[in-house]
Amino acid sequence: MTIQWFPGHMAKARRQVTEKLKLIDIVFELVDARIPMSSRNPMIDEIVSSKPRIVLLNKADKADESVTRQWLEYFKEKGISALAIDAQTGTGLKQITQLSKELLKEKFDKMAAKGIKPRAIRALIIGIPNVGKSTLINRLAKKNITKTGDRPGVTTAQQWVKVGNELELLDTPGILWPKFEDQLVGLKLATTGAIKDAILNLQEVTVFALNFLKEHYPHRLKERFDLEELPDEVVPLFDVIGKKRGCIMPGGYIDYDKTSELVLREIRADKLGRLSFETPKQFTEINS
Repeated sequence: MTIQWFPGHMAKARRQVTEKLKLIDIVFELVDARIPMSSRNPMIDEIVSSKPRIVLLNKADKADESVTRQWLEYFKEKGISALAIDAQTGTGLKQITQLSKELLKEKFDKMAAKGIKPRAIRALIIGIPNVGKSTLINRLAKKNITKTGDRPGVTTAQQWVKVGNELELLDTPGILWPKFEDQLVGLKLATTGAIKDAILNLQEVTVFALNFLKEHYPHRLKERFDLEELPDEVVPLFDVIGKKRGCIMPGGYIDYDKTSELVLREIRADKLGRLSFETPKQFTEINS
């Protein structure tokens, strides 16, 4: 399966972001804490250039806490400022403004020395679809300013949002690169819901997810689906889950499409607990 998804508004957003950069002090790059590297857009590095940046690991409440700590340490070692947050509940959001002030202190001190009147920090918030940008902005602004949704592609235009007296945020549509060179990245994004299900082969995505869970979270898999043992092969695992959950077609055959939808829905709804689908070690090994 080749996963590609690049609606026209994303190409337009890239051009608009590039044009707005001269107005920006700092970039907030939002990623999914469950897949921090797979949910980083390779284009963003060239788009934001040398602007100061904070990587925000959103949906940290859905991710494995021990793995998230590893990622924060990884970014720290790389000299990248990073915070684990949950835009839905507001966890960790107070740190964003404080860290922004620290990173921009030298710039604003120079502005003050030149007699320039103090102003709010202007931040660009950027990331792939369905990573929580609109939810973050609404939470920071303490009101529903931008549309939110649990599906990718909700935000389709840019807008400035004032956050108190200290921050002004520029929201952008989710920007996803036009082609996944590594299909494993696509499968991780599909598993966590960053790509529209309608364009996916959900059975292939679920095969990836079940194999990953078998290797890294076998106890969660057994507990959730009431399994005494896990079959060695993924097809028998499909069969036993489908049978236990009543995903049966006429003739007694397992409905694999329905089983796939069920498994992915339960993963995304945290029914199997907090899951992380990549670690710094795995990423380093793949790219070494």
